[in-house]
Amino acid sequence: MENLINLSQIIVAISVVYVWTFRFHNVLKEFKQFGLSVTIRSAVGASKIALSTLLLVGICQPCYVFYSAILMGFFMLSAQYFHFKMKNPIIQKLPSLVLLIFCLALAYFNCPS
Repeated sequence: MENLINLSQIIVAISVVYVWTFRFHNVLKEFKQFGLSVTIRSAVGASKIALSTLLLVGICQPCYVFYSAILMGFFMLSAQYFHFKMKNPIIQKLPSLVLLIFCLALAYFNCPS
């Protein structure tokens, strides 16, 4: 089970970093479509990269995973909100939905007692 949790952390972190670096043109297009400012986009991007880093650090230091997963899940839930608001097709909603599910599972299995 621990390997599955670690794999989930890696999947979420790598996916987010990939989108915010190599697929940044899509980020630009979506934030423009959503009507969000460059400042918001920059803050979201910096936060997501930082949270991705914490998820990877969480493989060795699990105390970072719960809060990182909760905050990343909030960003994915926000993405779902904007995709629904813009009436985007399911194919555009699916990546953030899958990552939201991963984040919820990570938070559940790393919940501090």
